[in-house]
Amino acid sequence: MSVDPMAYEAQFFGFTPQTCMLRIYIAFQDYLFEVMLVVEGVMLKKLDGIPGCKISPSQIRKCTEKFLLFMREHFDKLFAKMEEVMLQLVLNIPKHVLLPEDRVQEQYPYSKEEFQALQDELQQLQQQCRAEAAAEQALRAELEEQKAVKAELEKILQCFDGLENICREHGAGNFKESYALLTQSAKKLQDVLKDVEQKSEKMKQHDQLM
Repeated sequence: MSVDPMAYEAQFFGFTPQTCMLRIYIAFQDYLFEVMLVVEGVMLKKLDGIPGCKISPSQIRKCTEKFLLFMREHFDKLFAKMEEVMLQLVLNIPKHVLLPEDRVQEQYPYSKEEFQALQDELQQLQQQCRAEAAAEQALRAELEEQKAVKAELEKILQCFDGLENICREHGAGNFKESYALLTQSAKKLQDVLKDVEQKSEKMKQHDQLM
C-alpha cells in the first residue's frame, strides 16, 4: 500500500484512494475464498459419484488450500501493479489541477508570512472586541449607578421644595439665613443633577453607537 496520504484526492473523492484500493483488495480476497469453497464442493460431489475412488475429503481440502495459497500469491503480485496504476492514473489529481473550492487561492495567493500576519491581525481584532465589550459593560454599570444617584437627588430636592413651601406659608423670618444656605445647597444639588443627566444622555448615545 502507498504511504502517500493523498489528502487532496481525499478532499475531492470523499475517501482516500488507499482506502478504496484496500476495499477492492479485501473484496477480491473474499471472492477468491468463496470460489475455492464452491470448487471444493463440486469436486466432492463428482468424486463421490465415482465408484472405488480413494481420494478423501481431507486430501481435497489440502489441495484446495494449496491452490488457494498459490492464487493469493499471484493475485498479490498482480494487485500491486494494478494499485500502482490506479493510484497514479485513475485516483490521482495532477499537481496543476485545482478543485473548484480552491480556485479562490489561485486568484488571491498568499505566502505563509502573509497568512501569519492575517492571523496576528485577527487575534488583535478579537482582543479589541473583548476590550470594547468589557468597556460597554462598565459603562452600563456606571449608567445604572448614575440613575440611582439621580433618584436620590430628586428626593432631596423634593424635601427642599417642601421646606421652602413651609417657610412661605408660616413666614419664618428667623429662618432666612438658614434658608439662604439651604437655597445655595439646593442650587448646587440642581447643578449636580444637571451634570448627572448630561452624563446619562451621553452614555445612552454611546450605548446606541455600540
